[in-house]
Amino acid sequence: MSVLSRDALLALFGRPREQAVVFTNGCFDALHRGHVEHLAFARACGDVLVVGLNTDASVRRLKGLGRPLVAEADRAAVLAALRSVDAVTLFDEDTPLALIAALLPDVLVKGGDYDLDDIAGRGVVEEAGGAVRILPFLEGYSTTDLLDRMKTKNQLKTIK
Repeated sequence: MSVLSRDALLALFGRPREQAVVFTNGCFDALHRGHVEHLAFARACGDVLVVGLNTDASVRRLKGLGRPLVAEADRAAVLAALRSVDAVTLFDEDTPLALIAALLPDVLVKGGDYDLDDIAGRGVVEEAGGAVRILPFLEGYSTTDLLDRMKTKNQLKTIK
């Protein structure tokens, strides 16, 4: 599908609805295999996958200076082009709680690096009759790990 404003997203996938809407979110900076497998898992949990994407400002607040590596418009376009993703919407807050509360997805999916008690939106989703799923963590696939490996390789080149 495409990148949608919050209003457009809610008009298409808000309640009442006939399809089971799955929601996941993240920075998705430097898209890698871990992200792709996360999105495929999430898509398999329902009929429609909506991805909440942190804006550049939100990523900077969460990850620090130098992040994101890829601008929000580019990250959104790449996500929207994936077969598993039906819609992408940006959010500027540090957590997607307000977005989740507005959408009330049938299933909320987060990565295995989260504890159930720490998942933003868990309470509102479960209160509305939805489910929360944590997917298994794919070891060795994170943007931070990728950046650390790149730094190490660059340091080794400098030493030579």
